Amino acid sequence: MATKKFPDPLSRRHLLEGEMDAAKAGALAKDYLEAGRELEAIEFFAKAGDREALLALATVAVERGDVFLMKAASAGLGEEPSKDRWQELARAASEAGRPRDAESALRLAAVDA
Repeated sequence: MATKKFPDPLSRRHLLEGEMDAAKAGALAKDYLEAGRELEAIEFFAKAGDREALLALATVAVERGDVFLMKAASAGLGEEPSKDRWQELARAASEAGRPRDAESALRLAAVDA
């Protein structure tokens, strides 16, 4: 299987900061996602205005107990997760053996209170 060629970091930044068709941004986001590059995908899903994809990535973050991914998805959505969502993520992080993520999520849940 051929490896997709992605823009270098500077070119990616120019794409994100410039004008870009939503369909092109969404297609690039899906390519990044297929390559396992979720953070870059989030940037392009946000550029494309694909709220469903961003919500799906936020759900993945909760399932994994991944605070970093949740923060990125939330930034793409332009909204903070609720206290309950952070607590749910903390439980998943704890079950997944991610104590730092669990602690961070509980701290973020307390900030929302």
